[in-house]
Amino acid sequence: MKQSAKFMLLRELDLFRSLDDRQIDQVANQAILQKYSKGDFLFKEGDEIAYVYIVQSGSVKSGVGEKLNKVILKEIVQKNEILGENILSGHRVRAEFAQTLTETTVLQMPVRFFKDLLEKNPQLCQELTLILINKIGSLETRMTNFVFKKAQSRIVDFLKNTAMTKGIKIGIDEVLINHGLSHKEIANITDTSRQTVARVLGELKKQNIIHFSPRKPHKILVRNVMNLS
Repeated sequence: MKQSAKFMLLRELDLFRSLDDRQIDQVANQAILQKYSKGDFLFKEGDEIAYVYIVQSGSVKSGVGEKLNKVILKEIVQKNEILGENILSGHRVRAEFAQTLTETTVLQMPVRFFKDLLEKNPQLCQELTLILINKIGSLETRMTNFVFKKAQSRIVDFLKNTAMTKGIKIGIDEVLINHGLSHKEIANITDTSRQTVARVLGELKKQNIIHFSPRKPHKILVRNVMNLS
């Protein structure tokens, strides 16, 4: 990928809207465009913290417990979103893993360069802080939902939020979700069980609220987001 194309990609990101063209050009020179196959790890728990990542295409799941085979998913990161950004804690190794859900292309920025960029750009530091606050808020919402909402409601909320924030509109009311997750992974991120996810999705399909093919269950067509309640 040519530098000019990397420059245009970075210029479109809200995270870097406070940077001028010269600074964007510096980021483009430092960033590495890397392609990953489905199931590849960007990093594992215990790996040295070397890069900050921005997803250019595809999707990545992030969580903890991979070594113990008791995974808790923290988030799903998709196009134009940042990953591995929590680099200011002073830790030298990763406390979580990041694994691709689909074929994925990311921009990798060396941590030292990104830290230097933050120190020189207070507005960029503020933008990153807002991203971290929003991610913490999402985790707090999950905790609240676990206490106060039933399993079915948490699964439906996952579908609705994914459709509204990352779905592709088709026609007037229909939205396509290509989440790339297995039933087990949806269960991990909604704090339910695989069997419950399969049951709820099957019931929604019978009611014609959603549609999916048994061959491609990771692609879900939502007939009308307003009917997800």
